[in-house]
Amino acid sequence: MKNRTLSGRAVSVLVLSMLLPSAFADTLTRDNGAAVGDNQNSQTAGANGPVLLQDVQLLQKLQRFDRERIPERVVHARGTGVHGEFVASSNISDLSKAKVFTPGTHTPVFVRFSAVVHGNHSPETLRDPRGFATKFYTADGNWDLVGNNFPTFFIRDAIKFPDMVHAFKPDPRTNLDNDSRRFDFFSHVPEATRTLTQLYSNEGTPAGYRFMDGNGVHAYKLVNAKGEVHYVKFHWKSLQGLKNLDPAQVVQTQGKDYAHMTHDLVAAIDKGDYPKWDLYIQVLKPEDLAKFAFDPLDATKIWPDVPEQKIGQMVLNKNVDNFFQETEQVAMAPANVVPGIEPSEDRLLQGRVFSYADTQMYRLGANGLSLPVNRPLVTVNNGNQDGALNSGHTSGSVNYEPSRLNQRPADDNARYSQMAVSGKTQQAKIQREQNFKQAGDLYRSYSPKEQQDLINSFGESLADTDTESKNIMLSYLYKADPAYGTGVTKVAKGDLAKVKQLAANLQD
Repeated sequence: MKNRTLSGRAVSVLVLSMLLPSAFADTLTRDNGAAVGDNQNSQTAGANGPVLLQDVQLLQKLQRFDRERIPERVVHARGTGVHGEFVASSNISDLSKAKVFTPGTHTPVFVRFSAVVHGNHSPETLRDPRGFATKFYTADGNWDLVGNNFPTFFIRDAIKFPDMVHAFKPDPRTNLDNDSRRFDFFSHVPEATRTLTQLYSNEGTPAGYRFMDGNGVHAYKLVNAKGEVHYVKFHWKSLQGLKNLDPAQVVQTQGKDYAHMTHDLVAAIDKGDYPKWDLYIQVLKPEDLAKFAFDPLDATKIWPDVPEQKIGQMVLNKNVDNFFQETEQVAMAPANVVPGIEPSEDRLLQGRVFSYADTQMYRLGANGLSLPVNRPLVTVNNGNQDGALNSGHTSGSVNYEPSRLNQRPADDNARYSQMAVSGKTQQAKIQREQNFKQAGDLYRSYSPKEQQDLINSFGESLADTDTESKNIMLSYLYKADPAYGTGVTKVAKGDLAKVKQLAANLQD
């Protein structure tokens, strides 16, 4: 009975300690909550003796300091995080059963903007696509829309992703950027022509995170309560307008501020100038996929002439309290979907569904999704257990399925949609490629000044590339638009006759 009384008191103390302000709220403590007596001097054996191993504060400070860095993201390392809210405005229940789309629903969000290729402390003026990843804390669980400011990507198959990133990263021998390596790779990847055109345009150097759009890039599936499937693309439209830096402005800005995009966003939110984006979708029926001259599930393509409809608005209204705990530890992954939203058969997306979640587990550990910034608002109820840094409070003795002792049935409403499959397994490229048309359309959409900035930026990067790779790349641009290819060839000092010859043999 005495032991039970002590146990009850211990529980009461624990509960009180969670509810009441700590007695040491303004006192320096160790990780176990105990007060620190001296944080300036180590314990020593006498005035001149060695430092004692029993100095717990010294050891703990050094241990924690030694472990302050978790693995840096291979891509999207340089990031900025912001809290906000998404409000659904249109009834799309005919398309999706996801509660996040119910008109009038307010959903908390966390957005992580980022550079893609460059490292954690790189200047934000560097030419790079920008990540635009949104975590929706929905009533169905967390949904992550992990995309970029560009609507297309460089490759269409996830098996090329490690190679593409390696080509973009510094030379492993010298650790220096090397355009020749990049164009050696991309001379074998004609489907990258449109996205490379956007990268080397002024859109590759945005003036601020507030002044760029966001895109889901991939096609996703929306599934309604009847199990009917539609394919969609998501597009965030900035209500601040689009604003980019031209090459001269990049030089001016980099000399003054290596974090101009982060400074702009943080300052705007601090003064109450909350940035907003409207969320739009494009919708295709499954039978529409065969009607295009290209494969609509190809991530290197946009869907031209497919109308957009607005379905909601996002407002970002709170900066993070702690960069590491939120921005650095947030775990975005396309695997985080909810009933009513599913991955499409996009080959690049299929690989990202695994790769991103696996990366976050490597960085944060098996229990990374239980961190506050990653934890869903709904109750998590599964048989997963143990692992490093498990902060849960799981009770009960049943950690398996099925069970009569503790029934935890699945929800039929959360079943995946069905699709007919046939044929043989294969390893072959897609049949409807159309690698150059959309790149030409994009080039012609730019103003004359923007076209010339693009020609100069692309040509300067190509200039020192080996002759064969250079001429192949230039032939892609010439095939997209003769004026585009001719202009870049002149700046890059390529062989225009050879470029025209190579372009004549390309099929769009």
